[in-house]
Amino acid sequence: MANTPSYAQRGAAAPAVRVAYGAMPARPAALAGATMGTTWSARMALPAGAADAAARQAIQRALDEVVAQMSTWEADSDITRYNESSPGWQALPAGFHHVLRHALALAEDSGGAYDPTVGPLVNAWGFGPHQRAFEPPSPAAIEAARARCGWRRVQLDESRQAAYQPGGVYLDLSSIAKGYGVDRAAMALDALGVTDYLVEVGGELRARGKRPDGQPWRVAIEVPDASDDHALALPLNDCSIATSGDYRRHAGTGDARYAHTIDPRTGHPVRNTVASVTVLHPGCMQADALATVLTVLGETDGLAYAARHDLAALFILREHGAWRPVATPAFQTLAASR
Repeated sequence: MANTPSYAQRGAAAPAVRVAYGAMPARPAALAGATMGTTWSARMALPAGAADAAARQAIQRALDEVVAQMSTWEADSDITRYNESSPGWQALPAGFHHVLRHALALAEDSGGAYDPTVGPLVNAWGFGPHQRAFEPPSPAAIEAARARCGWRRVQLDESRQAAYQPGGVYLDLSSIAKGYGVDRAAMALDALGVTDYLVEVGGELRARGKRPDGQPWRVAIEVPDASDDHALALPLNDCSIATSGDYRRHAGTGDARYAHTIDPRTGHPVRNTVASVTVLHPGCMQADALATVLTVLGETDGLAYAARHDLAALFILREHGAWRPVATPAFQTLAASR
């Protein structure tokens, strides 16, 4: 997708959560576009007098703003300017500041399993904007990248809406900004008076109301083997859903295969029994980031973290060559009530 602003590698794989629409009566609108190295789509019931073009423009404008602020793939984005700046305070746009504040809070709460300063490690392993991984970096390269990481090095000044750049910090918000983009696209539809929609960016979704035929929006959670088989389908009502997994973006083969999700605590790609984690949450920004946190934490610690925070999460685990789904009580409750 040439000249497309992105957070993910160009040509990123298909989303892990797919939408099941079924037949719809007249007056629905189905829109689509490109953003963040992937695609966006939206299904909705437009109110009387609202035009498809206005809804499409509102969604694209919202997503373009997120890209302009938080894409490390763009040379003139706000995050690139921060990453390349000299030590000192850097004023941030409201959206960037909001997302970074949430990311830093999640880093603290997760004990560093989530870290918005993981960018140097992402780049070292070849999953950043300038290269693609063909072989693992050397131990020296990993240690050099780790020396530049550390979420505690970043300070926020709420009164000035600014972030401190201590020198050498490289923020990467790829695991949270796409979900935030979904939220912003949903807000754009809200502002147009749309009360029934399902908006999706690269597999992360947010739903409000019902389909134009009165039925609930439905989503399908994939089996994490890129086969497009479904592990589960469920209705989605006034909620967001996001999935993190290691089966779409990875490098290497066989025993040398490694996923794109980096554990900031070790400097290496995640290696555990978790094949994918799906999170249901009112906000897609939160669902997006939490799916990454739970993936990094792994089965035992991830399930404990989810229980401690009453998160609705579905883990799909590898076990003796098969898949074992484990749903948290909150996920079971939500799935049963829909």
